Amino acid sequence: MYFIAFEGLDGSGKSSLIQQLEVLLQSYKIQYVTTREPGGSPLGDKIRDLILERSKDAPGARAELLLYEASRAQHVEKLIRPTLKKNHWVLTDRFSASSLAFQGTARGLDWKTVDQLNQFATEGLEPHLNVLLDLSVQESEIRRKKRQTQSGVSADRIESEKQDFHQRVRDGFLKAANLNPHRWLILDASQSPQKLFEILKKSLTQKGWIPADSMTKM
Repeated sequence: MYFIAFEGLDGSGKSSLIQQLEVLLQSYKIQYVTTREPGGSPLGDKIRDLILERSKDAPGARAELLLYEASRAQHVEKLIRPTLKKNHWVLTDRFSASSLAFQGTARGLDWKTVDQLNQFATEGLEPHLNVLLDLSVQESEIRRKKRQTQSGVSADRIESEKQDFHQRVRDGFLKAANLNPHRWLILDASQSPQKLFEILKKSLTQKGWIPADSMTKM
């Protein structure tokens, strides 16, 4: 079993890549759970609404961080650890690195404090692999606006932040990846979804997590 977190700016293609990996795991009859943050549990989904809702009573930076950590603690306790104990994979759209990027960098909170709170919330649990889909802020905005137009769903509170905020988020992800490179796979998210999937498959095959014939499968 392996725990993989997918990180990056909104619109970077995390959902698409996760879906492609799901199909591959199904082809090998590998058991897995797909989840997301904030969320991943009934309590976490309620906290998600509090975090993302655009309102006059939006949380400040510290309150926002603590809400994320509360959601994460419940997520780990109720879903992630039990799933891993069953020897099933966990694929999550965002995890603790997002707090380092969004709150520890973009919001200007102390990086060390955010890291300590991550450790407390997860009881030291870390993904076996963080997959960063690195994308420019400009391209992220183009993709987000296109998605919003197609879905009819307006931007949430975090998505509505200014470009310099999202640039700091990107910088935060790259900082996290550079500090712990053996746990990260950085992908150029400007590439096609199929190309990104091929690179991910190759990496997982080289690690021995999936059979070598996956290079020709699908």
